[in-house]
Amino acid sequence: MYLCAEKIIMMLKPNFLLRSDFSLDLFRATGALPIVDYHSHLPIRLLAENKPFKNITDLWIRGDHYKWRAMRLNGIPERFCSGNSSDKEKFLAWASTVPFTLRNPLHHWTSLELSKYFKIDDEFGPDTAEQVWDKTNGMLETEEFLPRQLLLQSKVQILCTTDDPADSLDYHNLLSSENYPVEVVPTFRPDSAMDIGSHESFDAWIKKLSKESRIKITTLDNLLHALESRHEDFHDAGCRASDHGLEYCYSEPCDIAEANVIFLNWKSGKPVDTLSLNRWRSFILTSIARMNFKRGWVMMLHLGAIRNNNTSISKTLGADTGCDSVGDFPQAAHLNRFMSNLENDGNLPKIVIFNSNPADNLVFATTIGNFFDGKTINKIQFGPGWWFLDSIRGMTEQINSLSEVGLLHHFIGMTTDSRSFLSFSRHEYFRRLMCNLLAEEAEQGMVPADFSRLAHMLNGIFFENPKKYFNWPTQLGRKI
Repeated sequence: MYLCAEKIIMMLKPNFLLRSDFSLDLFRATGALPIVDYHSHLPIRLLAENKPFKNITDLWIRGDHYKWRAMRLNGIPERFCSGNSSDKEKFLAWASTVPFTLRNPLHHWTSLELSKYFKIDDEFGPDTAEQVWDKTNGMLETEEFLPRQLLLQSKVQILCTTDDPADSLDYHNLLSSENYPVEVVPTFRPDSAMDIGSHESFDAWIKKLSKESRIKITTLDNLLHALESRHEDFHDAGCRASDHGLEYCYSEPCDIAEANVIFLNWKSGKPVDTLSLNRWRSFILTSIARMNFKRGWVMMLHLGAIRNNNTSISKTLGADTGCDSVGDFPQAAHLNRFMSNLENDGNLPKIVIFNSNPADNLVFATTIGNFFDGKTINKIQFGPGWWFLDSIRGMTEQINSLSEVGLLHHFIGMTTDSRSFLSFSRHEYFRRLMCNLLAEEAEQGMVPADFSRLAHMLNGIFFENPKKYFNWPTQLGRKI
C-alpha cells in the first residue's frame, strides 16, 4: 500500500538528494556545520523553563499549521488538528495523512525528523503509528529531549526568536544568565504597531506596550518614545534585527504631522481609511528602519503572503492557523521606493527581503543590487525560500534567481521560520540541495570542479555569512 512512501524513505540515507560522489563529499565536508538560525518562532518560554514535552504530539504536531493544512486537505476533522481531541488521536490522524504527502516537503521533513532525532528509518503511517508513538514518548522522558538539549543535539549555535516590542524579555534574560551554550537572542517584531486600523486590538497593544516600556502612551511622541525605549532594551539583550510580516513594503509619503493626525483620529474613535492606514504603516516602518540604522541592526521584510483568509477559522482559532496563501501584490515599486527614501535620508539599514511568490523571484533578486554603501558586502540580501517556498523547487528557484543576477557566494543561507524544536532538519534539507546543485554544475563545467573552493563557499553560505551579516555581539564571554 505504501510502496512509494517506502522508496522515498529509503532515499533518506547518506545520499538523499545527493546524486553523485562529488555532492556527497561536499555534504560530508559541510553538512554538519553548526546552525545559525536567524529567524524562528520558537517560544522563548519553553527554552527558559526547559520542561519536558508531554508527548510526541506536544513536541511535533501542536501548533504546526503546515501539518494542519495537510490533514485538512486529507479530510481530517478540525478536532484532530487544532481541536479538543486527545493528543494520541491527533498523532494517529497525522500518521494517517503522511502517506498522502508524497512530493510535499512534509514527507521529507517527517522522515528526516524521525530519523535524525529518534533513529526511526522505517515507513511512517497508520501501520507503524502505535510503535512510533510508544518509542518516541519513551525517548521524550529522557533529558536528551528537553528543549535546550534538542538545540544542542541539532548543533544550533545561534537562535533568534521573534518577539513583540510589548513582550517581556524576562525569559531571555533568565536564559542568558544561566550560561546556556546556545546564543538565544530576541528579534524585534513590531507588526502590531502597524495595525492602527483595528481599534480594539491596537488599543490593547498600546496598553501592553505602555506597561512594558513604563511610558504612558497618549500621543504619537509617547508611542515613538516607547518603541525607541524597547528597541534599546532589545539591543541590550543581544537583538540585532527587526522583522516585519507585510503584504508589500509600505512606502506612501507620511511625515510626522500627518502621522500625528492619524493617531489622534484613532484615539478619538474615528475609523482609519485605507489611504491613512497605508501612510501610517509607511511612517512606522520608516521609523523602525531609522532606529535599525542607528544601532546597526538588520531589517527583515517577509513580503507577499495573504494571511488568515478563512474568516470562520480566524474567528475561532485566531491568526496563523494555516489559512494563508501566496499573494499577488505589486512589489517592485513599493520596495525600491522604500529603500530609496531611506538611502536619500542617509538611514538605510541592512535589509533581508523574503519573497513568498515565485513569480517575483527576479524582482527581489534584482532589487538587492540597487542599494549599496561601498563597504558592506551585500548590504541588501535576498532571503531564502520561505513558507510556501521552502520546498526543493522553491529553494532551487530562489537560489537560481539570486545566482543569475547577484552573488551567491555572499548568500546568508537557510532559516527555519518554525515553531517546532525538530525543524532544524530543514537546514540539512537545504544543505543537501545546495551541495547537489553545485556538484552537478561542476560536473557540467558550469562552475570550477574545485572541491576546496566550493566547500569554502558552502561554509560561508551555511555558517559564516549570516554570522558576519547580522554581527551579533559577544555574549557569555564567548566569541560567536
